[in-house]
Amino acid sequence: MNIPLTPIRFLRYAEQQFPGKTAVVCGNQRFTYAQFAERASRLAGALRDAGINPGDRVAFLSLNCHRLLEAYYGVPEAGAVLLPLNIRLAPNELAHILNDAGAKVLFLQQEFLPLVDSFRQSIPSIQNFVVLDSPAQAQWLSPRNYEDMLSAATPYRPDIMEFDENSLAKLFYTSGTSANPKGVMLTHRNVYLHALSVCINFRTKGNAVHLHTIPLFHANGWGTAHSITLVGGKHVMLLRFVCSEVFKLIERERVDSLSLVPIMATALVNSPDRQNHDVSSVQWISIGGAASSPTLVRQMEQAFSCECFAGYGLTETAPVLSTARMKPEAYLEGERRYATQAMTGYAIPCVELRVVDANGDDVPRDGKTMGEIVARSDGVMQGYWQHPAETEHVMRGGWFHTGDMATIDDDGNILIVDRLKDIIVSGGENISSLEVESAILAHPAVYEAAVIPVADDKWGEVPKALVVGKPGSSVTETELLEFCRSRIAHYKCPRSIEFVESLPKTATGKVLKKQLRRQYRSPSRTDSESVTRK
Repeated sequence: MNIPLTPIRFLRYAEQQFPGKTAVVCGNQRFTYAQFAERASRLAGALRDAGINPGDRVAFLSLNCHRLLEAYYGVPEAGAVLLPLNIRLAPNELAHILNDAGAKVLFLQQEFLPLVDSFRQSIPSIQNFVVLDSPAQAQWLSPRNYEDMLSAATPYRPDIMEFDENSLAKLFYTSGTSANPKGVMLTHRNVYLHALSVCINFRTKGNAVHLHTIPLFHANGWGTAHSITLVGGKHVMLLRFVCSEVFKLIERERVDSLSLVPIMATALVNSPDRQNHDVSSVQWISIGGAASSPTLVRQMEQAFSCECFAGYGLTETAPVLSTARMKPEAYLEGERRYATQAMTGYAIPCVELRVVDANGDDVPRDGKTMGEIVARSDGVMQGYWQHPAETEHVMRGGWFHTGDMATIDDDGNILIVDRLKDIIVSGGENISSLEVESAILAHPAVYEAAVIPVADDKWGEVPKALVVGKPGSSVTETELLEFCRSRIAHYKCPRSIEFVESLPKTATGKVLKKQLRRQYRSPSRTDSESVTRK
């Protein structure tokens, strides 16, 4: 007898084994695993009462809160598909996603009412708009809010054997940094097996206390919604990323782990408020979502007296593929250790990673030869929603093609050198914008940096750096150029540096290089052009 692989089993198990244990902390509210499971099953019942059928898409526009976490179980419990939305998208972008997905219900927080009202007439598939955290006041809203629906509903808990592990459980849309966002289809099986791999890799224990610093609509955020529940750990919800609030929650709840994107880590390191709080409970911090640097890893370890390492994954891979956590047999010290922990890392259990050339052959494991990362794992998506041709293209040869260019060394450690579209080709030489950014970020006066190509009559294109300085610090263009030349080859160094107040970013802190390339457009390429691989 084969029992279906579904994340619903995680909450069922935690409810049975740890019913009175604190499962979720959200502001001043606390829920045990018994209460968490009860609310999730009531959400499932409410959805069924509202006419939601198996396979229907249910959208949530919400900050990190217990209701969104409940949806990660309640929506698939009802047989429906959860669609979490990026709260920072523009009205036309949200409308595009909702129309593309054909969502039937949209749950939204009160603060997003004006936003949704501005485009609701352009999303005809939505039958109900349900407010999450306040009484329904507008006429276009369902008369019952989220809490009313749960109170009136009968809990719905189908037998586990009724689930189809290959059916769709979650639909996440890509960030759309290079094209229109595409829906990534993850099955019950994808989510279940990915969570097991993550638990093994991070050695997740039942006394884990994880702070949800990253929005749950983002890959780095929703992955832990399952692994922490499986072991009966404590979810600590962070409504918005504010440094002072992060420190308060770490101290109050004795948080032992958190995941960050680099901009968050940079903010925490540079926040003077850290000195006012006890953060000694933190055991490890993982940095992902964008390239980290050895400098940032070192600063985080010194600030929190904990283990800090990078990781890598994509929405299409459910999400984690690799970790740069030091292998047990490795004995590295000083800057070499920081450099290793800032790498893309090695494959987590049950994941296969290769770095291949344009012909699909493995590149030499010399840490120098560049190729594309391809992956094979239980977490790799079922495909892109309504995009069979693009699915076939990225899944060619039975491997998921990430579009990330990297090197691999003898120990299986991978280092992303750039996205394929961000490689700068100058005079026939491939230059990694990430390598140049890492060199710039090592300067103590630099807060953020982005490197893009700009047109050049002689070389075709050359690197240009856009730099945000740290408050109270100063550095000139000449000084920063000399600093770069002392760390990397001269031909890789920026030909110009422009100091800016800020860099445009996605909702999760990724720099929007597409926007910067458009602003400083190079006539030698367009955003859709690829570059030649070496």
